[in-house]
Amino acid sequence: MIIDCHGHYTTEPGKLFNFRDKQLAGLADASRKPSSDNLGITDDEIRVSIEGAQRKQQKERGTDLTIFSPRASGMAHHVGTEAVSQQWTRICNDLVYRVTELFPTNFIGVCQLPQHPGVSPANCVKELERCVKELGFVGCNLSPDPSGGYWQDPPMTDRYWYPIYEKMCELDVPAMVHVSSSCNPCFHATGAHYINGDTTAFMQFISGGEKLFKDFPNLRFIIPHGGGAVPYHWGRYRGLAQDMGKPPIEDWLLKHVYFDTCVYHQPGINLLAEVIPTDNILFASEMVGAVKGIDPKSGHNYDDTRRYVDKLAVSAADKEKIFETNVYKVYPRVKERMKKVGLA
Repeated sequence: MIIDCHGHYTTEPGKLFNFRDKQLAGLADASRKPSSDNLGITDDEIRVSIEGAQRKQQKERGTDLTIFSPRASGMAHHVGTEAVSQQWTRICNDLVYRVTELFPTNFIGVCQLPQHPGVSPANCVKELERCVKELGFVGCNLSPDPSGGYWQDPPMTDRYWYPIYEKMCELDVPAMVHVSSSCNPCFHATGAHYINGDTTAFMQFISGGEKLFKDFPNLRFIIPHGGGAVPYHWGRYRGLAQDMGKPPIEDWLLKHVYFDTCVYHQPGINLLAEVIPTDNILFASEMVGAVKGIDPKSGHNYDDTRRYVDKLAVSAADKEKIFETNVYKVYPRVKERMKKVGLA
């Protein structure tokens, strides 16, 4: 089985955005606030949105199951108020849940969290618990920068984050470190802000992770987009850790941090697998996502990442880890969900 650990619902019916427009307009004019959380989206509208996009590409590319979450850029934690984020998050998670119920053998849910700049991550605990216990989700997306490019909250190793980590460990679910849209004009969202977030989080884990992972020995993170700049600068990070008097990062950090394969060219995937142990790599494509076009050099979609992994010069056993079995280690609730829908 080939499991894609990184997919977003980026083909949502337009009624979701109609609601969002009214929700945000209501901040300035209460009379424009939506009167109900009911989006009016039918099951058939969801089916159409999925079958012509993510499901179609699963079939064409030969992947089986996608760990699926709301649109990352749509989380927009910095927009509006904490109450707006709470409402918007619940609506987006419920919509993903409906996808997983309509396509139970193709999609497993991961939730966004109602983060807001300057607000304790404790505000996310209730929604995470609801999504895992009631909706059958297997993880969450956690933004290290709810401010949208201005980095106003403490590093991810600070005790500020401990309430959500405590709940993650209690529920035995990981977090994908995933920023949202950028409101800072210096940082293009997918070309800069996403990669900045990945790289910054990894350096934070080096700097303060020893204490964090001692306090939470079962805490697990997935750093997407191939780890940002991390694999390319692996020597820099090993050297910085050494200069800080820390043990080799391979001996402790990689027990808690994993990387996905959302890297959109063959040399990048080759480097990822050469630098990062295959035990720490999870297959992912982020389709339909950041890069949708066709690479003129290959004639294939940039985000058709299975092709790159297929060509890796690693053993069949290592490819099986990347494509499937590493997911069970990082997302242990996936097996439970697969059994429930008849996949295992």
